[in-house]
Amino acid sequence: MTETSLLLTDLYELNMMQAYQRAGMTETAVFEFFVRRLPSNRNFLVAAGLEQVVDFLQDARFTQAEVDWLAAHQGFSAEFLDSLLALRFTGDVDAMPEGTIFFADEPILRVTAPLPEAQLFETRIINLLHFQTVVASKASRMALAAGDIQLSDFGLRRAHGAEAGLLAARASYLSGFAGSATVLAAQRFGVPVSGTMAHSFVQAHESEALAFVHFAESRREGVVLLIDTYDTEAAARKVVALAPRLTQQGLKLKGVRLDSGDLAEHARRVRAILDIGGLEQVQIFASGGLDEWALQRFVAEAAPIDACGIGTSLSTSQDVPALDCAYKLQEYAGQAKRKRSEGKATWPGRKQVYRRYDSNGVMTGDTLTLEGDTVVGEPLLQPAMRAGKSLETAPSLADSRAHATAERQRLPVRLRDLKPAEPYVAEVSHALRSLTAKVDHDQRASAES
Repeated sequence: MTETSLLLTDLYELNMMQAYQRAGMTETAVFEFFVRRLPSNRNFLVAAGLEQVVDFLQDARFTQAEVDWLAAHQGFSAEFLDSLLALRFTGDVDAMPEGTIFFADEPILRVTAPLPEAQLFETRIINLLHFQTVVASKASRMALAAGDIQLSDFGLRRAHGAEAGLLAARASYLSGFAGSATVLAAQRFGVPVSGTMAHSFVQAHESEALAFVHFAESRREGVVLLIDTYDTEAAARKVVALAPRLTQQGLKLKGVRLDSGDLAEHARRVRAILDIGGLEQVQIFASGGLDEWALQRFVAEAAPIDACGIGTSLSTSQDVPALDCAYKLQEYAGQAKRKRSEGKATWPGRKQVYRRYDSNGVMTGDTLTLEGDTVVGEPLLQPAMRAGKSLETAPSLADSRAHATAERQRLPVRLRDLKPAEPYVAEVSHALRSLTAKVDHDQRASAES
């Protein structure tokens, strides 16, 4: 279960919220979440986590116990603490649908709400969007590299916490994985769940063959046997020898798993043994320290591997574990706002992203502009919440997964490569540049007055 406590935030959010209320600054604010720049080894990113953000905002409540703890430990005013008990999110959320491909400086989520509300939820919004976007982007690279090889998430045990492992299963399924080994992901999100056996199961038995029999008799359907505990090829021959007995008992052997050594070479040898033994239908499943580069090699070498389990490199996004992302104020009380900090300047105002396609439906370029500006292309930010409530038309995970698949198919060929490619064109409109110049002028005039 994802954490719901509103104390899962940074203290400065509560500090600012109290200060806003004391100053009477409760007019409408607009905040946007975006990534400042793509990592050097990412050609694109995939938006994910919106469903969890919407659920969190819709159900956001302070409990009496939480307010009592704040009263005892953090020195907030009684008036402010009383207001927390009545707090509900009343704003609007617009966002790119989950699975949408996006690029640097493009907002994937916009919150429009009274300033104290919009500020308070900053930390958890970033936390939920950032992690799943990181994993979904990693998983999408893997799906592109894998071709017809089916992928499954094996990352729970190496994930940075229980919630991370659960949400990694969801984000990877969204981005093209066939399923996960995480049981709760099946119960919570409907992600297909599958699993094999551990080396300890084989080691606990007097013989490898007996371990195979016991496991097959227990599972009966979809049996996948781990065959590299001792001698991979010898174990494959044992599987061939046991197959008639298993068939006679009505047990269906789905595959064998390889978890160590030169997986491509072992797969070739095992495939030959299985085929000679009449087990052409038995699949070969590989795992053990795999990433998108290994998947690309399997495809390039035509390794006879049908499916792969991906663990640490997925659930931690090992090469890019974090993005330079931000949730920044863009408008308050009807006035556009802009941060001008060196290296962290923002584009002001409520924004929209328009995407253009060629005659084959392939992405050709984006335009970042102001909401309401007339620009050629498809608007990417869509309504997700109104007046604090999610929309009845919210997509299911299956819908989002289908959208993510379609998005990958719309990528220019160069961006599908694992290596850095010529950047995608995401231009800034004249209207947005003009507003930026005006905001800068007004800020300087205000500072000089």
